[in-house]
Amino acid sequence: MSDDDGQALPSTPRWFDDDAGPVVRPYAMTRGRTTSPAQHRLDLIAVVVAESRADDTEADQTLSPEHVDIVDLCRDSPQSVAELAAELDLPIGVIRVLIGDLVDDELVHVTRPVPPAELPDESILRDVISGLRAL
Repeated sequence: MSDDDGQALPSTPRWFDDDAGPVVRPYAMTRGRTTSPAQHRLDLIAVVVAESRADDTEADQTLSPEHVDIVDLCRDSPQSVAELAAELDLPIGVIRVLIGDLVDDELVHVTRPVPPAELPDESILRDVISGLRAL
């Protein structure tokens, strides 16, 4: 195939970036999904911890390389959702879907910090401390 000037046109689109290597679109990593059932618990500061049964994820052929990377990072130390996105250089939405997959497979669990609205009031804590000192 050629253009009007007689120069050859590429027969296939370029899916390769010279600096980055093969280009994979984020929706390909999540198989087109934009949400997961566990996503409601995955704010940026939620902490992801690898389960003890997630020792040999590289042998699991059902996991993508990104799933394995997430488990490996969380195995070394618990990571927040934001830290995982930064470390793997992936969008937050993709990380949330991938973590949701891992939660469903029971390879990781997510702990959320206590929302400030659910924390006890500081004045109540001061009154308790004062009462304890009075004993």
